[in-house]
Amino acid sequence: MKIVLKLFFALAVVVGGYFSISWASSEEIDFVKVGDKVPAFELSNKTSKINAESLKGKVVLINFFATWCPPCVKELPHLEKEVWQEFKDNKDFVLLVVGREHSQEEIDKFAEGKGLDLPFYPDLERTVFGKFAKQNIPRNFIIDREGKIIYSAVGFNEEEFTKMKQLLNTQLK
Repeated sequence: MKIVLKLFFALAVVVGGYFSISWASSEEIDFVKVGDKVPAFELSNKTSKINAESLKGKVVLINFFATWCPPCVKELPHLEKEVWQEFKDNKDFVLLVVGREHSQEEIDKFAEGKGLDLPFYPDLERTVFGKFAKQNIPRNFIIDREGKIIYSAVGFNEEEFTKMKQLLNTQLK
């Protein structure tokens, strides 16, 4: 019986973590919402340094992920193929793929292992993530040309990803 209870508890922890189940209310974990101005932030990687102010006039997609997060790992190839490859040459588009609690070295190793060529930025101390939310990944935010959040989603599923792509198409074409 003890083994069955331990297995049940382990399964509940894994399933709860996989689906990012949270008992906290949205107000307790979401620090920004659609309609809000994007918070001030700064990111840098090996090749560039960027801040919220420098993004004015651009349509920006911010994706927060972690290498250990199964839904994140599932989403990133879609992000590369269906968003990055589609819009990377559009001068009005910026994609920021932010590794929550990851160093540049960890992100580089992960990207190489997965064959990803996305614009990754480390956020080792959750400095940027902490301006948007308290928990739960993957997270996507679209910021319009005026610096207003026009889209926010948590988790990954094909239907929601399609909605996000449609909004990007509308904003960029």
